[in-house]
Amino acid sequence: MNIPASTFNFLNTLKENNNREWFNDNRAVYEKERENFIEFAQHILTGLSKLDKRISADLPISKCVFRIYRDIRFSKDKTPYKDYFSAGFSNTGKSTNLPGYYVHIQRGKSFATAGLWHPEKEKLAAIRQEIDYNSEQFRKILNDGKFKKHLSLDQDDKLKKAPSGYSVDHPDIEFLRLKSFTASQFYDDQVLLNKNAGDIILETFSASQDFQEFLYEAIEEH
Repeated sequence: MNIPASTFNFLNTLKENNNREWFNDNRAVYEKERENFIEFAQHILTGLSKLDKRISADLPISKCVFRIYRDIRFSKDKTPYKDYFSAGFSNTGKSTNLPGYYVHIQRGKSFATAGLWHPEKEKLAAIRQEIDYNSEQFRKILNDGKFKKHLSLDQDDKLKKAPSGYSVDHPDIEFLRLKSFTASQFYDDQVLLNKNAGDIILETFSASQDFQEFLYEAIEEH
């Protein structure tokens, strides 16, 4: 299962013609490429259901695939459409406050992510506490050969200072300052054009299982 070249071509052309008139004139092309992506997302969902016991293979794929329409109400960028396809996977689909998975298909910017993005205050505190108590286990997960081969901990989304209750010289401050706990892998377009692209992404998600379990254990204890 792969991403067809036509999908990248459509998304690239959409980026250059991001207006309702062009989109309506090319709606048939969009629908075709959207179906291609839905089929790809279904492949990921089926594979994830075998990797993660919390995800059901019977989850409707419609609950996982994001709309292409942008929410422009509070944005300075008023272009109406995203120039990418994306899907989120968890026990409830794309909308969740639990650890999950995300696939983003965009020319030159495709990636897959596992973890918990912007957890609510209580869950964020619980994860930080778990790292404080079990930093050796957390570091072991991050330093595991399989994890390091397929994923990198995202560290762009972090506090400038130490979070409340922790000192700036805490040995794990690099992790405690994080506001999201996610790990990602970026893919060249050629990788996703490969017939094994779906399985490559699933291999990435397979490498994230210990990381996901650490997050689940942290938030389920609170």
